[in-house]
Amino acid sequence: MNILIMSASRDVSLIRTLKKAFEKEGLGKIVAVDNSLYSAALFEAEYFSYIPRDTDPNFLEELIKVCQKFQVKMIIPSRDEELTFFSKNISKLKDKGINVLVASEKTIEICRDKLGFFNFCRANGFNVPEIYTQEEVKDGRVKFPLFLNGRFSKGSKSAFKVNNQEQLELHLKEEKEMIIEEYVDAKEYSIDLFADIQGNIFSVVPRERINTFGGESFVGKTFKNETIITDSINLSKKLGLIGWNTLQCFFDGTKTKFIEVNARYGGGIDLGLAADPNAAASFAKILKGEKVASQIGEFKDNLVMIRYTQDFFIEEEKLNWQEKNLREKKYDSA
Repeated sequence: MNILIMSASRDVSLIRTLKKAFEKEGLGKIVAVDNSLYSAALFEAEYFSYIPRDTDPNFLEELIKVCQKFQVKMIIPSRDEELTFFSKNISKLKDKGINVLVASEKTIEICRDKLGFFNFCRANGFNVPEIYTQEEVKDGRVKFPLFLNGRFSKGSKSAFKVNNQEQLELHLKEEKEMIIEEYVDAKEYSIDLFADIQGNIFSVVPRERINTFGGESFVGKTFKNETIITDSINLSKKLGLIGWNTLQCFFDGTKTKFIEVNARYGGGIDLGLAADPNAAASFAKILKGEKVASQIGEFKDNLVMIRYTQDFFIEEEKLNWQEKNLREKKYDSA
């Protein structure tokens, strides 16, 4: 069985990990696709191809062509922006013999809307930061510092700590659809959680976000904590998460406060996969149709990840040939 990694971009380590697991289990190949020829992960996969963005009217048609050419049986989305498209087209792709490792349209809608996510958590008994109105802040009913977060934003580009009313009003003027939250003075954690296409959970690895850039973890450390693991499992089941997911929370030593769920693998997933080698192996076995026992909690604690930039060197002639195909919309240049 060949699988396809969407918007592969810089996911070199992920592809290397999956390739190793697939080779060990005697599975198929990894196909990487992107709409840019300067995506490093394309050159790590066994096969690669170019496709237009998911906003292109020919996207679905071109994607099916690529899947048929490389005998792809499963697609793994990786960009927030494409999750909605895939959740809406699960049936169309399944009719072509292609499964998609993505949650339902309703689940994606909840996860992409931070306010909707907070409301969902409250309605189902999960802790989240308090949310305030501008009137509550102006009336002095709420103390600074506070935290501003873009309702539909990604990463940290629309996230600000504000220390006074002047800073609050300035950001509210510049940014639309902002949520005013309590400022939580606690460590922040990401949780790499893997569930199969039926929602059965096989791996849960919390990791402390020690150093981040652009909302992505670059230095992290695994943290084996029963409360975070249990709360993450319960939230995943209630949401109906599928595939690899990255949950985010604050944890003060006793209480988990969830702040976001990315219903796709996150940028720091390499740490989760390194700490729990059973995760990639379980994924490969499941694709083979084997029954896999859950080994939740069996990962290496206090494992530190320090990410760094690595270079690819490609002959210009090869890139020029690929660019010509891209210009001519020949998205099968693997």
